[in-house]
Amino acid sequence: MAIEMGTSNYGKSEVRLVKVVRHADRHDLRDLTVDVALEGDFGAAYAKGDNTGLLATDTMRNTIYALAKDHLTRDIESFGMKLVGRFVEAGPTVERARACLVEHPWDRIEVDGRGHEHSFVRGCGNRTATVTGTAEGVVNVKAGIEDLFVLKTTGSGWEGFLREEYTSLPETDDRILATEIVANWSYGSAAVEFDRLWYGVRRRILESFTDHYSPSVQNTLYRMGKAVLAEFDEVQKIHFSLPNIHHLLFDLSYFGMENEGEIFHATSEPFGLIEGTVERTE
Repeated sequence: MAIEMGTSNYGKSEVRLVKVVRHADRHDLRDLTVDVALEGDFGAAYAKGDNTGLLATDTMRNTIYALAKDHLTRDIESFGMKLVGRFVEAGPTVERARACLVEHPWDRIEVDGRGHEHSFVRGCGNRTATVTGTAEGVVNVKAGIEDLFVLKTTGSGWEGFLREEYTSLPETDDRILATEIVANWSYGSAAVEFDRLWYGVRRRILESFTDHYSPSVQNTLYRMGKAVLAEFDEVQKIHFSLPNIHHLLFDLSYFGMENEGEIFHATSEPFGLIEGTVERTE
């Protein structure tokens, strides 16, 4: 009985691509997840360990970032066709290429009825509530929001931190700040207008995310909490959990291209996690 390799494919998955188009008066944002799969005559690689003519998956990733600089200018379908054409052309044993693209839309954060020039929000955020009570009828209500993604393409830095033997991170006064806001707050009474307050707190969190230069996620956390407590007397304290979703400038110099703050790799892990509570004092 003969044994042979059947159909196969290989590729690169979960390539997180963020592109910032920097106009003079505003920034535009594109956020994609791209999967690539190639099919072809790869039998020798599987059966004999012969990699001759095979495109490395690292090359596939690099191709996505490099082509995005000049070709991610319209719809994702057109960009996908450009990728597929490139992979079929570049791989001598490639017979078919497939690119699956997901675009994650971001809306501008509205401030005073206008979209902010470089601060964005993705999704509405999930509304949460925790209600506890006793036999005596004492009720405690906590409200919250989760999965609220926010990002600003400039107006953030990280400088002056401790440097020691194992420190490698360079300082910067201009970086992307992105996080997935999880916030929970408590009310002083159960007799409040819950709908009005939830939407009001969400609005105030978003507004205060935009209104300052952020020297750290820690400072932005405090500013958002302080803004909420200053506007809504009913809120006693608010707790934030803010993962720092790093956006790393992708090095295009290997391909003879400059990357002037345009093309980024959005990482999912590891990430910094900043948490804290802003509360009233007597």
